[in-house]
Amino acid sequence: MNYCIERLRQKSAQPFFLACGLHKPHLPFAVPRKYYDLFPLETIQLPPYKKDDLADIPAGGLKMAKAEGDHARFVRDGNWKNAIQSYLATVAYTDMNIGRLLDALEKSPDRDNTIIVFWGDHGWSFGEKDHWRKFALWEEPTRAPFIVVAPGLTKAGGVSTRPVDFMCIYPTLCELAGLPVPKHVEGPSIVPLLRDPKAVWDKPAITTHGFKNHAVRTEQWRYIRYADGGEELYDEKRDPYEWTNLAGKAEFAVTKAELAKWLPVHDAPHKGRGTADEGDDPPSAAKKKRKKTA
Repeated sequence: MNYCIERLRQKSAQPFFLACGLHKPHLPFAVPRKYYDLFPLETIQLPPYKKDDLADIPAGGLKMAKAEGDHARFVRDGNWKNAIQSYLATVAYTDMNIGRLLDALEKSPDRDNTIIVFWGDHGWSFGEKDHWRKFALWEEPTRAPFIVVAPGLTKAGGVSTRPVDFMCIYPTLCELAGLPVPKHVEGPSIVPLLRDPKAVWDKPAITTHGFKNHAVRTEQWRYIRYADGGEELYDEKRDPYEWTNLAGKAEFAVTKAELAKWLPVHDAPHKGRGTADEGDDPPSAAKKKRKKTA
């Protein structure tokens, strides 16, 4: 962080690329106490929750939900609100650090000639569908912050509701910088949306978690197909909390077929790796892993 701030203060004679990764909000949710104090427990609201939300979910989704894991533990121990408070604290801490970066950019000699791309790598579930963390294909764990500022192109306050995924970042930067897009790069440039947030856009956002488990998200629909063929379909405009799986209803067969056309044709080779890295495990689980591999 400090290096990036110092680098922004320097005038650059040549084009440069600067990447700054912010670790929070990420487990463990540990930041200075003053950030927790911003969110008293009595003000914390639990997310919209439906007790039987998993009743219409196929086996692939149930496996990802892991209802008997984090959710059962948090509910049993009465720590649901505490967990949300901790997450909000780490978000506030991250906001502070983003502010430091923006202040440095504001004072930078390259302020008016710097493209900014800000994104978070995933969303986070807090008990919706009895699921916690990422590691799933529903709205909460797959929706993430994404902001692009391109001098001379984007306008302050511009917001687009068009769904895009992060495969668009590379080709977009190439187009903005006047560079050729390598042949192996997938994904569309979103320069048309940067120019006009309401521009016509017929491409969905694609999310993959695990081998052959994919989600297709348009402005109205989310279609999920798991490796075993299990399906979920949600009307995001009428059912923003994804409480009703429409995949089994005959009247939505055409909708499913249209969305299925966007599913990846080629899957990366399966390496047999688990879905979580040690840094995302609860402390007790991580300790067990270390014991096993020591």
